[in-house]
Amino acid sequence: MTVFTPTENEFLRRAKLARLATAGANGQPHISPVTFRVNDDGTIDIGGGSGFATRKKWHDMQANPNVAVVIDDVLPPWRPRCIEVRGTVELFHHGGKVHLGDGYDEEWVRVHPRRIISFGIADGGGNRDAAPDTKP
Repeated sequence: MTVFTPTENEFLRRAKLARLATAGANGQPHISPVTFRVNDDGTIDIGGGSGFATRKKWHDMQANPNVAVVIDDVLPPWRPRCIEVRGTVELFHHGGKVHLGDGYDEEWVRVHPRRIISFGIADGGGNRDAAPDTKP
């Protein structure tokens, strides 16, 4: 069972880009755009190409598995919509090309939601804890 409402799921299926926020061992924040896929259980898979495991975000996630993912857009004339997912990551060193597709590196991560903040989406809104079965 997913942790997202039906309208949130529709919003996530249509979205093309997310932002992944990490913090390194020294606590310094880092945010970067990423591609993503939401699974039926509400977990979020993120991968990359051209050295995903050599980038700062990968090293940050090894040192500190707490992350946030933001997926947002703005509808005209000015109607912002957003889903923020706070959770922990599970790092995978193999299978990215098979699991995510051609063009992805072997390394990838799965975000297990703990907290969801949503606004501007019809049946979303407010803050809520994610289902306990999504935690690693």
